[in-house]
Amino acid sequence: MRKAILLSISVVLAFILPFMLKAQTIVFRGTIRNSATGEPLQNATISIKGVPASVTDSNGNFRIASNKSLPVKITATHTGFENSEIMVIVANDNISLQLNPVVTQLGEVRVIGPNKVLTKLTESSTSIEQYGYKQIANAAASDYYSMALGKKGVDNTTSSLTFKTISTRGFNGSGSARVNQLVDGMDNQAPGLNFFVGNFVGLTELDVESVEILPGASSALYGPGGMNGTVLINSKSPFEFQGLNILAKQGVMHVDKRQRENASPFYDYSLRWAKAFKNKFAIKIGAQYISAKDWLANDSSNYLRTGNIGKLIPGDRKTDPNYDGVNVYGDETSLNMVEVTNAVLGYATQQFQQSFYNATGTNPSQAQINGFLSSNPQTAPFYLGKNAGLIPDRNVSRTGYNERDVIDPETKNIKLSGALHYKISKKLEALLMGYWATGNSVYTGNNRYVLKDIKIGQYKFELKHKDWFLRSYTTQENAGQAYSATVTTQYFNEAWKPSRNWYPEYIGNFVGARANGLTIEQAHAFARSQADIGRPQPGSAQFRNIFDSVRKVPIPNGGLFLEKSQLWMTEGQYDFTNKIKFVDIVVGASWKKYVLDSDGTLFIDKPDDPITFSELGAYAQASKKIFRDRLSLSFAGRYDKNEDFKAHFTPRATALIKLAKDNNLRLSYQTAYRFPSTQQKYIRLDVGDYILLGGLPWVMDSMNVKTNPVVDASTGQPFVYKELKPESCRSFEFGYKGVINQRLLIDAYAYFGQYTDFLGRNALYQPGTGQIYSTVLNSTTKVNTHGYGLGFDYQLKKNYSIFFNTYSDVITNVPTGFQAYFNTPKYRLNAGFANTGLGKNKRFGFNAVVRWQDAFMWDGELANGPVSAFTTIDAQVNYKFPKIRSMIKLGGTNIANHYYKNAYANPEMGGLYYVSFAYNILDKKQ
Repeated sequence: MRKAILLSISVVLAFILPFMLKAQTIVFRGTIRNSATGEPLQNATISIKGVPASVTDSNGNFRIASNKSLPVKITATHTGFENSEIMVIVANDNISLQLNPVVTQLGEVRVIGPNKVLTKLTESSTSIEQYGYKQIANAAASDYYSMALGKKGVDNTTSSLTFKTISTRGFNGSGSARVNQLVDGMDNQAPGLNFFVGNFVGLTELDVESVEILPGASSALYGPGGMNGTVLINSKSPFEFQGLNILAKQGVMHVDKRQRENASPFYDYSLRWAKAFKNKFAIKIGAQYISAKDWLANDSSNYLRTGNIGKLIPGDRKTDPNYDGVNVYGDETSLNMVEVTNAVLGYATQQFQQSFYNATGTNPSQAQINGFLSSNPQTAPFYLGKNAGLIPDRNVSRTGYNERDVIDPETKNIKLSGALHYKISKKLEALLMGYWATGNSVYTGNNRYVLKDIKIGQYKFELKHKDWFLRSYTTQENAGQAYSATVTTQYFNEAWKPSRNWYPEYIGNFVGARANGLTIEQAHAFARSQADIGRPQPGSAQFRNIFDSVRKVPIPNGGLFLEKSQLWMTEGQYDFTNKIKFVDIVVGASWKKYVLDSDGTLFIDKPDDPITFSELGAYAQASKKIFRDRLSLSFAGRYDKNEDFKAHFTPRATALIKLAKDNNLRLSYQTAYRFPSTQQKYIRLDVGDYILLGGLPWVMDSMNVKTNPVVDASTGQPFVYKELKPESCRSFEFGYKGVINQRLLIDAYAYFGQYTDFLGRNALYQPGTGQIYSTVLNSTTKVNTHGYGLGFDYQLKKNYSIFFNTYSDVITNVPTGFQAYFNTPKYRLNAGFANTGLGKNKRFGFNAVVRWQDAFMWDGELANGPVSAFTTIDAQVNYKFPKIRSMIKLGGTNIANHYYKNAYANPEMGGLYYVSFAYNILDKKQ
């Protein structure tokens, strides 16, 4: 009987105990520590699925309660550390967890390649530089885009505060056409202006999840344009990053009087709001406003140019009558004094002959003509001066204006963004996304182009599955009131006093001064002062009225671009990884259409008749791990066809050899190509002293070479047109990336590249008309590049970290007179020292980055010249408010205020000092 009762009780307990345990609240306690240092971790997040999360205190201790039945899985996360999980079978108060520190970005899961395979950075088979929102929050840079400057292999060209161009592997310039930039998978280039406009349009700082820079050839995976690299900018998902985020940044620039009379403010305000509803539907919106008086390009060196080639020469406005300042505009108008004299006398002679014949019925004698020319007040100085040998055979330029006079100094950038996400199923998500921006910026090409009230919008619809995606997007561009500083200022000079009046006044006063005994130099100065009487003063009402009227007139009669081009793109991809087990296969295809609409102000299109053309592409990639995952192989190929060129195939092969855990060798053979850009094919633009032309056969008719042959301006040989071809590249790379003791990250690479049919420009001269042209052509020789990079990132104790990297790029075998626009110093160094949590409560932080680059010669479209070596220091200190997940930061870029420029004829940049407050940014899942 007793045994029966005990058995009955046991059976009942066996049935009800699980329910009792499930209903019972269990409290788990423990400590979280840094595995490398043993120190307790404050503000680590402890979570159990379905239970509100908990956070560790200053001693790393945590307490979390759960009503779930045992066993339960406890997960610990912390910024800068790898996640850790533990399965708890029996409740106790001595749970101990250790988190492995992330060495800089190592260990974070990143998205690499078009197949969107989740891969550790150490396991990438090609070079990659990456940073995420956590690094952005602690950055010393003034904006997330500028953080790329501290990465090895990366160069930058700063045309203005909001127009910065990232370049890799040596080819550097404004709006580099050899680097792809994709924002959430969308090609970020402006289809008509033909360059990606840095961070002018796209993500606000608060919406950036990560930035990935892939140096080297990448066309096989990312399509035409990835000759030297690809930049991927990815946004935050509204499902994972919810809530309201605010960033208020205010600073000061021009703290000395080098460029501006007074210090000027810098404003940068951003907000982001995201909300998910039952993990099914999510929405996010974002906005950013930037305003500042920009840095100025103020190089007044004298420049002698022939088309797109030229050189610096001695002299200034006081010593050289034909002075042409690098960043002085309007002085490109230049005429020869003897030719003007002959033209004036010739025209006066024709008028006198016609008048004499009408009055007498006979032609005048030469003596009568000479008498008229010597006695007429309008022609006497020219006639007498020519006969007396007082008029020199030399050119004289119009008086120009400095950049600050003709370019709007107020840089503005307004960005708006929004997205709707809907999860159709657990594996399929639909999203509708848009980015729009407007404002003022400046771009340096063959001119300084003022992008005034420019507007760019990108809009995308995408279906995103675990195994595939299908997206379609468009880029809509409106140049607004964009104008050329050079052309507009030349027309401005013609508006207040036409050259047909200015030059005769100049020469007449010059002859008079010489006749009165003044030296040639004194006579030139006097002549200019007299011809410039009535010249509008910068900033005056007269100046603004005339200048605004000229810049609003479309090219070719003024400086305005009428440009409303479009890009349409549809692409899809399927990942067969879950379907085919023995090898990972990804395939994809794309269709792209351009609509170039400039009303003839930029391209050869006509009003209401835009240029259209399309590109088709398809790619495939196969990857396989063998020898117990010690060797990873990948093979890819892409086929592309542009309407104006033959089809092109681009192969790629990579190998990753696993030496040990998180220590790998990588080898790659990559090819890349790019079709000539829209401007390289269709541009026809008078830039002041020469005409830019594309490289397709129509240029021969445009130059009318059958009637007036042209010659190469550098060699004097007759120009023979050759078929324009796409540019291609082969690149070989060897690298190593590894982690030592989970604290030191080492990354090194070396590469060699060879370019075939390299695209560049040459200057042509037409003797019959005196016109100079710049046309696009392919190099007849193969251009070679090579380089290396080496970087160290070291995680010290107590949240300290340091990094150092150095890299070099070299170009060889460039034909004489060919402009390659390599524009990269041979040596660059970056170093940094940071801490993400100082003090008892680890609320203080700091970051300092030092950058140095060697001097080099800049080979540019606007001007060629030296770029001096420079060193800059960016630094910030911050204080965190964990309860509201916020941070206040005091920082500056170029804090020593040592002015420098990274491209010739571009602005000189001084110090920018700021204070910012960022609300609700510190945690990933808010």
